Amino acid sequence: LVARQRTLGCRSLVPGMVECYRDGEPGVTEGYNGTIFAYGQTGSGKSFTMQGICSPTSQRGVIPRAFEHIFESIQCTENTKFLVRASYLEIYNEEIRDLLGKDTKHKLELKEHPEKGIYVKDLSMHTVHSVTECEKIMDIGWGNRAVGYTLMNKDSSRSHSIFTIHLEMCSIG
Repeated sequence: LVARQRTLGCRSLVPGMVECYRDGEPGVTEGYNGTIFAYGQTGSGKSFTMQGICSPTSQRGVIPRAFEHIFESIQCTENTKFLVRASYLEIYNEEIRDLLGKDTKHKLELKEHPEKGIYVKDLSMHTVHSVTECEKIMDIGWGNRAVGYTLMNKDSSRSHSIFTIHLEMCSIG
């Protein structure tokens, strides 16, 4: 298993939306790790940029667009079998919680393994087969996030969340 990393150039399309250059660039179906990171002050549009809204499609967020890109890439890849799994965690008050687990309030542990590297012990992984399934899981996790009223944003999550797509590939034939 080979993991590769690279940085994509990004530019603003419309306020709150970002498009990464990917034409002719190798992607996740070729073994590259990808990270999309949003930061800023409360109420600056991080959540909208990452998730967006379903309609109109021009207002879809970066994450749903990434789902589309991953599943389009899988469909175009020949002689390869894929296993796609998703996880969604939250870091709230320095505690890690599984937003898709049976007990979303249960504190999880951050561990380090000599071969696996850093990981979250007992974080649930959910097999997904389509963009729709990814969106459904993201919505479930979003609903389980901790929220707290602030003067800047009444729906502020007061937490950090990480939605991860785990993609395993195997050559066939």
